Amino acid sequence: MGLLAGKRVLAAAGVLALCLPAGHAQAASCGTSAAGFEAWKAEFAGTARAAGVRARGLAALAGADYAAGTIRADRALNRAFGGSVEDFMRRRGAASIISRGRSLKAANAALFAGIERSYGVPAGVLLAIWGMETGFGAAMGSQNTVSAILTLAYDCRRPQFFAPHAIAALRLVDMGALSPGSVGAMHGEIGQTGFLPANVLAYGVGNRNMRDKTVALISTANFLRAHGWQPGAGYQANIPAIAGWNAAGVYQQAIVRIGEAIDGG
Repeated sequence: MGLLAGKRVLAAAGVLALCLPAGHAQAASCGTSAAGFEAWKAEFAGTARAAGVRARGLAALAGADYAAGTIRADRALNRAFGGSVEDFMRRRGAASIISRGRSLKAANAALFAGIERSYGVPAGVLLAIWGMETGFGAAMGSQNTVSAILTLAYDCRRPQFFAPHAIAALRLVDMGALSPGSVGAMHGEIGQTGFLPANVLAYGVGNRNMRDKTVALISTANFLRAHGWQPGAGYQANIPAIAGWNAAGVYQQAIVRIGEAIDGG
């Protein structure tokens, strides 16, 4: 997401407007260590209130901790997406994703057929993303989501990118779709396919419980359709929609190859 060559890219203008009032894209000063985090939270609470965050979300903000593990993971992102497509696929276990993806496609045929009818998005790309992001739900992460996303909004590296996600996470707490204790991936990604919080608000379906397989897969199809997925056009023609999900070229090509293999093409 634009997390430095390798995370889902949010539709910045629309989601920023959804989450932040005018003039509040970065209302509090950033920091590079835990030392200023508590003071920053107190400043950021004003931005959160102005964006409509209510009592539960504000309490989650007040209780958030500086996530040092998230910062370490963020600084290692370039290495995670380096090398050739073949190297990347080998590191990420593409052969296992393809094998398991085919089995899951057969076992959930009615679900995937219904998604394709409604959204025009085939099973292969959804299974490729699901397998790549969390190993089909086996590894959804153990980092506190609110703390992770607030830490990234505070960190001086990309605060303007993460500020709307931080507001969105607090709004999801207000809505009951996220709890202050919810855990996920290191950059605050949520659930089976790894949505960042503002994308949960913008593209999540139903109750927005991204830990639910069906909700996450339908929401991922909704995201891809919103980012220009063309039904029947083939995977290479739909690289722009996949690029909306992840900005790294090696990731996009891996999803193409894995998705085509799962779908038998």
